[in-house]
Amino acid sequence: MAALNHQFRLASRPAGMVGREHFEYVEEAIPDLRDGQALVEVLYISLDPAMRGWMNEGRSYVPPVAIGEVMRAGTVGRVIDSRSDKLAVGAHVSSWLGVQEYAVADADALIEIDPELAPLPTYLGALGMPGMTAYFGLLDVGAAKEGETVLISAAAGAVGSVAGQIAKLKGCRVVGIAGGPEKCGWITGELGFDAAIDYKHEDVGRALRQHCPEGINVYFDNVGGEILDAALARLARGARVVICGAISQYNNIDSMRGPSNYMSLLVNRARMQGFVVIDYLSRYPEAMREMAGWISDGRLIAREDVVEGFEAFPDALAKLFAGENTGKLVLRLADEAAADQA
Repeated sequence: MAALNHQFRLASRPAGMVGREHFEYVEEAIPDLRDGQALVEVLYISLDPAMRGWMNEGRSYVPPVAIGEVMRAGTVGRVIDSRSDKLAVGAHVSSWLGVQEYAVADADALIEIDPELAPLPTYLGALGMPGMTAYFGLLDVGAAKEGETVLISAAAGAVGSVAGQIAKLKGCRVVGIAGGPEKCGWITGELGFDAAIDYKHEDVGRALRQHCPEGINVYFDNVGGEILDAALARLARGARVVICGAISQYNNIDSMRGPSNYMSLLVNRARMQGFVVIDYLSRYPEAMREMAGWISDGRLIAREDVVEGFEAFPDALAKLFAGENTGKLVLRLADEAAADQA
């Protein structure tokens, strides 16, 4: 069993793009377990756009990561020691254990997961926070209905790729916005979107007029900025705009850019609503059951973009904001099969 742990702690708050200089790489001894605790070897770390917001000081839906604190992150791992009768050694768990190789946690804070139901990285993607975000954002906040036109931005990302597939499963016509021909080809080919708009090489406003001639009933917004403005200009009567994120704005040195076409909400009797997925925690089991069924019968495709090696964390996180990932971005620390043999 390892005696040393390695961590990435927040060293300073970024002004603009996040980089390696904003983190401190720390080595420390693994603390002894107390009754009711378990030691987890972290196998996979989730890399999410929300992490950039957690690095900022100020009021938000969760407290910011403190300077000197282990960087907050969702994780999947394997119990390698336990002083709790609730978790056996060898159990696989998910939790918010942060960017570190090992973590000691109360057993009550660890959720046991089944690697036979889905591959472990999927519990950080389609069966994790991004999948829950897509499910509740589209169906509860967006109230997408059969026959409606749904527009998804960042459609090749962890949330957007799942939200678009759910919309198709519910009988909607789905248009995705993504960057580059490869991503656009993936969402229309493998994922079954009805159309794709390449924001890097197309005029988004003109493309929306082509692909959404009757307007947009639901816009699932992951990016904000100019694309949000273009979508607002094409809203249908009674449209719903779901504010999930604004990745185009997270690294702005100046203040965030707000929507300039917001009067379209008045003209079209539309609404724009933000949401935070943790408000739906009590309903996660219902969503996971339904989505696991869709995955097992091949109706929902879960894709993870896996980066290898713990020390790659700062550079891997930056990939999110350069649009370099397709699907859910995950950092792999150790292979589950290798961990089972350890």
